Amino acid sequence: MLGDLGTASLAVGLLCATLTALLWLRTALFAVPTRPARLATAATLATAAVACGLLEAALLRHDFSVRFVAENGGRHVPLYYTLTSLWSALDGSLLLWLLILAGYAALLAHRRHPARLHAYAMVVVSTVTMFFFALSYFAASPFREVGPVPADGPGPNPLLQQHPAMGVHPPLLYAGYIGLVVPFAFAIAAPLAGPEGRGWLRAARPWALAAWAALTAGIGLGAWWSYAVLGWGGYWAWDPVENASLLPWLTATAFLHSTLGRAAGRAGWNLTLACASFVLVLLGTFLTRSGAVASVHAFTDSPLGPMLLGFVLLTVVVSTVLTGWRTPEPARHSTPLLSRTTVVLVNGVLLVTIAAVVLIGTIFPLLSEPLGGVRTSVGPGYYQRTAVPLAIAVLLVMGVTPALRARDRTQALRRLAVPGGVALATVAVVGLLSRPGPAALTAFGAAAFVLTGLTAELGGRLRRSGQDRRPGRLAGLAGLVGHAGIAVVAVGVAGSSAYGQDAERTLRTGESLRVADVTVRLVGVDRAAGSGGMAVHAGLRLTEAGGAERDVTPALRYHPARDTAVTVPTIDTGLLRDTYVTLIAVAPDSGSATVRVAVNPLVGLLWAGGALTATGGLLAAIGTARSRRRLHRDVALPTPDRSLPGPRNDQPRHPSATVPAAHRPRAGAGRDRRRRRVGRPRPPVAGHAGAVGTAAVTPTSAPALSGATLDGGRFDLADARGHVLLVNVFASWCGPCRDELPLLVDTDRRWSPQGLRLVALNVRDGTEAVRALLEETGAGGLTVLPDPEGTRAVDWGVRAVPETFVVDRDGRIVDRQQGVVTRQWLEQRVAPLLAG
Repeated sequence: MLGDLGTASLAVGLLCATLTALLWLRTALFAVPTRPARLATAATLATAAVACGLLEAALLRHDFSVRFVAENGGRHVPLYYTLTSLWSALDGSLLLWLLILAGYAALLAHRRHPARLHAYAMVVVSTVTMFFFALSYFAASPFREVGPVPADGPGPNPLLQQHPAMGVHPPLLYAGYIGLVVPFAFAIAAPLAGPEGRGWLRAARPWALAAWAALTAGIGLGAWWSYAVLGWGGYWAWDPVENASLLPWLTATAFLHSTLGRAAGRAGWNLTLACASFVLVLLGTFLTRSGAVASVHAFTDSPLGPMLLGFVLLTVVVSTVLTGWRTPEPARHSTPLLSRTTVVLVNGVLLVTIAAVVLIGTIFPLLSEPLGGVRTSVGPGYYQRTAVPLAIAVLLVMGVTPALRARDRTQALRRLAVPGGVALATVAVVGLLSRPGPAALTAFGAAAFVLTGLTAELGGRLRRSGQDRRPGRLAGLAGLVGHAGIAVVAVGVAGSSAYGQDAERTLRTGESLRVADVTVRLVGVDRAAGSGGMAVHAGLRLTEAGGAERDVTPALRYHPARDTAVTVPTIDTGLLRDTYVTLIAVAPDSGSATVRVAVNPLVGLLWAGGALTATGGLLAAIGTARSRRRLHRDVALPTPDRSLPGPRNDQPRHPSATVPAAHRPRAGAGRDRRRRRVGRPRPPVAGHAGAVGTAAVTPTSAPALSGATLDGGRFDLADARGHVLLVNVFASWCGPCRDELPLLVDTDRRWSPQGLRLVALNVRDGTEAVRALLEETGAGGLTVLPDPEGTRAVDWGVRAVPETFVVDRDGRIVDRQQGVVTRQWLEQRVAPLLAG
């Protein structure tokens, strides 16, 4: 019964996913209402949830007529591991994959993005959902029946019943893996959506951040599970399935950094990274689920291989065609060699290079057999000689970034002096005291360089915290936490690799084994039978250098249902190191046991650093989500702000005939203005994107505008004679300002050869909040004049934020726009001045 219902739910889900893709395509092509498509998306999610619920019900009820339950369920399995059995084997894990994928589709369906871009992105996500429903229904259905029905099942793989992380690790890893479909969808949709596609980076970044944070946590938990369960004393073996999770993480990291500042102007690079990340997800899925590679993490042979490989190749072809078609123009401005933009690009290139190196090592064994007739293997030595040096280079480049916030090159070099000195001192001291080897020593120095620079940056932010607004603080904190986490992981990897010691020996009762300053003595061997099989425990007395003693009992467990023996190591965790004890074998007479002891220094830093890195990604995702909410918050444009005086007598005014009646000054407003002119001005009030007003302006000389810019340069309006200027008044606390900045920056890039210059006046804002806004919107190269007290806004007669003034080549204000500018307004009001 449950099997029939489950099969039906997969069939209905496939139909719903197909209908969803068609409805979103109809929305994209004909601009029809989205309600039917949204309902179909919700129905697809419901069918995926029903399928997962039915399989869980079959597992809990021990319905062994269902093939998946007969192969992976068992009456002796604890409740927790019965629940997690859903993703313990290929077919059930595909249902979890479908549930998360359909959940992402439903979330995306109810977000607000440019209409055509959103609709095409939903077409892509729905098509991917349709493929995986087809995969589950036709090739990997867990609901097929068996006969005769067995009385009991073997339970899941014994390795998957040894650690509670099994309940969290796969869902987190899948959430990160599958979440990268959304940036991929926006990248594919961007060239199809036309002008609306230019904002795809802002739409994709929050999703990429959330997926990256989940993938980071999933990889970290996977390493912890491997360390705690497999018994070999390590956490990363460069296994093909481990590499398959690392590959999209590397390219997604490069993508996230490429969305910052001027690097966001490299449209082709950004599109390639977004597409490559999801292609690598699909490739990893193929490696894991096709049986192409041998791994403790992989599923067994399955019929999914050809279908998955075909979909990978199709995705590569579609991505290549679309990313090369109607790609937006790259930025025309030059980038200084010593700048954050250059560092971000170098960092991205290094990350992609690491991904290429790891990819070659992962797939080479698969290609060597058909090409050379012999299947070769690629061991850890290959990655240590290639990927590790590149990773250290990434760490060094990461440490340079905080110093490049300085105003000029001299100050940047001065900021690098202290971190550089600390790094050199670290290398000297550690090298003299312990001589860990060149790679580990360089990693220690690079980590010290990064952490010192981040500490200095944090101190500067705290000193400036009085000026900061919440978005800037959160964005800055996220970057600091994430980068600090990577540096801490580097210290943990270098320390555990350089200083770790291990030994293996067969001990008779009473004999001892010494590793470093730790001694273990075999006290006895105990055998015990249980409902799930037999367990053998070795009683060991562990003695440390200071004389402290503890009893540890590593074990071997035999599971007759699967004819498998698994080791259960004992890990004695200390502040600076772990003592890892594994029972390898026991003599038939229980008089001796083969024991392996490993002392792993600093391994705890891996888990702490991984948690910090994932937390940084989560904070960044929260900060970006808050910014998106402010962007879409409707705030009505008020009557002309009486807290600011209007334009002075020698400046243009808005004739009341051109201003809606609700927005005209009330009687007596002039007296209010005169009274408030002597007081401290308050910031103008933000208006929403729909409240736009164009004022008829009599050409009048523009007020003076000069001073230090946000990046430490100088600007003077008098020096800009001969150019057409757009003077945009904005603030990070103004949601519509975030909406129009990318359009203004894009217009500046396209029209600057014709003589256009864009200048932004930042009103009553904090420095860090502004920097965060510019990075988020890809406006890192914008000339920004801070106006912390609003005095310049008063001089220019600003009535609301955002507001944009057009200054002709003779220095006269000839037009102005209250509210968000549009491309049509720019073409009608600004383009003629450039042509003239």
